[in-house]
Amino acid sequence: MAFAVSGAVLGGAVRAPRLTGGGEGSLVFRHTGLFLTRGARVGCSGTHGAMRAAAAARKAVMVPEGENDGLASRADSAQFQSDELEVPDISEETTCGAGVADAQALNRVRVVPPPSDGQKIFQIDPMLQGYKYHLEYRYSLYRRIRSDIDEHEGGLEAFSRSYEKFGFNRSAEGITYREWAPGAFSAALVGDFNNWDPNADRMSKNEFGVWEIFLPNNADGTSPIPHGSRVKVRMDTPSGIKDSIPAWIKYSVQAPGEIPYDGIYYDPPEEVKYVFRHAQPKRPKSLRIYETHVGMSSPEPKINTYVNFRDEVLPRIKKLGYNAVQIMAIQEHSYYGSFGYHVTNFFAPSSRFGTPEELKSLIDRAHELGLLVLMDVVHSHASSNTLDGLNGFDGTDTHYFHSGPRGHHWMWDSRLFNYGNWEVLRFLLSNARWWLEEYKFDGFRFDGVTSMMYTHHGLQVTFTGNFNEYFGFATDVDAVVYLMLVNDLIHGLYPEAVTIGEDVSGMPTFALPVHDGGVGFDYRMHMAVADKWIDLLKQSDETWKMGDIVHTLTNRRWLEKCVTYAESHDQALVGDKTIAFWLMDKDMYDFMALDRPSTPTIDRGIALHKMIRLITMGLGGEGYLNFMGNEFGHPEWIDFPRGPQRLPSGKFIPGNNNSYDKCRRRFDLGDADYLRYHGMQEFDQAMQHLEQKYEFMTSDHQYISRKHEEDKVIVFEKGDLVFVFNFHCNNSYFDYRIGCRKPGVYKVVLDSDAGLFGGFSRIHHAAEHFTADCSHDNRPYSFSVYTPSRTCVVYAPVE
Repeated sequence: MAFAVSGAVLGGAVRAPRLTGGGEGSLVFRHTGLFLTRGARVGCSGTHGAMRAAAAARKAVMVPEGENDGLASRADSAQFQSDELEVPDISEETTCGAGVADAQALNRVRVVPPPSDGQKIFQIDPMLQGYKYHLEYRYSLYRRIRSDIDEHEGGLEAFSRSYEKFGFNRSAEGITYREWAPGAFSAALVGDFNNWDPNADRMSKNEFGVWEIFLPNNADGTSPIPHGSRVKVRMDTPSGIKDSIPAWIKYSVQAPGEIPYDGIYYDPPEEVKYVFRHAQPKRPKSLRIYETHVGMSSPEPKINTYVNFRDEVLPRIKKLGYNAVQIMAIQEHSYYGSFGYHVTNFFAPSSRFGTPEELKSLIDRAHELGLLVLMDVVHSHASSNTLDGLNGFDGTDTHYFHSGPRGHHWMWDSRLFNYGNWEVLRFLLSNARWWLEEYKFDGFRFDGVTSMMYTHHGLQVTFTGNFNEYFGFATDVDAVVYLMLVNDLIHGLYPEAVTIGEDVSGMPTFALPVHDGGVGFDYRMHMAVADKWIDLLKQSDETWKMGDIVHTLTNRRWLEKCVTYAESHDQALVGDKTIAFWLMDKDMYDFMALDRPSTPTIDRGIALHKMIRLITMGLGGEGYLNFMGNEFGHPEWIDFPRGPQRLPSGKFIPGNNNSYDKCRRRFDLGDADYLRYHGMQEFDQAMQHLEQKYEFMTSDHQYISRKHEEDKVIVFEKGDLVFVFNFHCNNSYFDYRIGCRKPGVYKVVLDSDAGLFGGFSRIHHAAEHFTADCSHDNRPYSFSVYTPSRTCVVYAPVE
């Protein structure tokens, strides 16, 4: 069995340089003709001709610096001709098991609005005019695919419900199973239900490479495949006979003591199916995300469950003041140490944490608490496993992926999707729809988007901000258009849903709406911020430049929102360090108890830990993210249980005796009021509640009035709040004058030096600060404060 074990550390969990994927490639669309206009007989006139013409057009026009702006009209006027293809009639079926929550959801009318002209991006940023040829080509390709989907698949709404046709689907008469495997010579459905007999249920293939079989109900009316049965598809392929887990499987489990996974026919009885009871919350104006991993969310050294996460972790997140929980590693992945990034079964929730119904109950409980639930979705690559994943599914190297080197990510040891393939679009768009519709997720954080958008994957590349880096021959336009399509789908059908893209490149238009000509994400992950903090933490804070910090935090594109963070799960992995560990290192083992004396290292570390988080939230973006446990400075790193490995290069990596000791979250440390971790947790909670009250991240008013390099002081306004940061290691300043825009009386609303937060209580919170009519730092009014060394204080007008 080929495991997805990546080079650096922890078999794919460490993802050193950031992601990115694809190229101009061949636009080869192959579709099945399974049109989801129910029971209809639809001709597919012109589709293959259109794809051939599009492929030719693509190779002709991919000139990033071109000056021709007649591209859109030329592309749209292309004449596509082909023979009409007649498609067999498909009877109406209902989705098996957890496929549709209820009849009302099934019959809900949803429509994705048609494309516009995509020209607004040039008004937003006139500098894009120099790349109009590339951008209009991109948009014309998106419009062409939308048109083809409308013509031949009944529209994007129907196309994205292909899970109602592919995989297992139950009707009143029986079960239909369909699979796209054009490379296979023969196929048969096997499993517990037919004693794994390859001759019992042989499948037939249509001209589009789709295999199909219908199993009628038993004589007594019961299902021909009992719920919970193990199932696989046995195919004779160019690579030989193989048993594969169906690509659209909804549940997959690993038998005790076994390495491969088994596909499970999931169709629980009605009394077992979870029924959602709580409405999904409205999207908040300010997004405060608590990034989580269910398996490692217990203080105990074990794999945690959906149920325990629901009952123990969700109330904690709510109390801390976050309004969204982002859950990693939901899609099934055979290797636990991959952190969920080597997906094998895209439609199946990970069975190691519990059942699909238990995941639904988790999400429903989060909604009851008013929390959005975002899924960390992986559409950037797939596990290279051949027995339980998509790799080599039909015995060919292509199928869902690019062939040759372009289809393999050399650093992650994973497969790369061919986003120019019609069936890949069907699979991935339906996958996004499935998680929103069936499980009621409130949106996604798309992983590895940089890897998708560039043929170099962002590896060994430094992005300087030159537009040629974004709109050139290294851009995988197929992948960018897929991202436009999936954002179009999500926002069209689920207007309240949130999409966040993990992009380190800073591609312009990334977080602008598709109808304006953008890629369509609501937010970009502001990944440069965390990298900047790591760079600074390698230096003495006496050398930090205030202007440099402010520039990194505020350097983002106008109207393109960002989710910022001081550190995420990436910085917590073995091979890296959390901010707390960078700051305090080994002193954390001996000097975090309040009944023992502190050290200068601990005092410095706790002070800077709080300052780094607040200034990141204050200036870094319109949303904020924290990885679970980092709010209280979780000690040590994340090390998944693993045995010794020898990489293909010959390098030997020792294991950790498959220990879970460092694959858990010690929430008990943050809760213990006799430890210094508690003060850091209290500060993070106060910071979240301050943002909840004032919504300063999304305030229309921001003004940075002071970046004083000698004083090491930063002062800025967000809304009506005034933030004062003193990064000096020694100097405290009395009667320090700061500017403000509003006259009146100001009081302290957050003070990192408070005793509750592990500080030295040098600020008097009852003091009132009256403004003077003298301008200061280009502000019309000002008032004086005491700003102690290594503190941050927030002032608000007295109401």
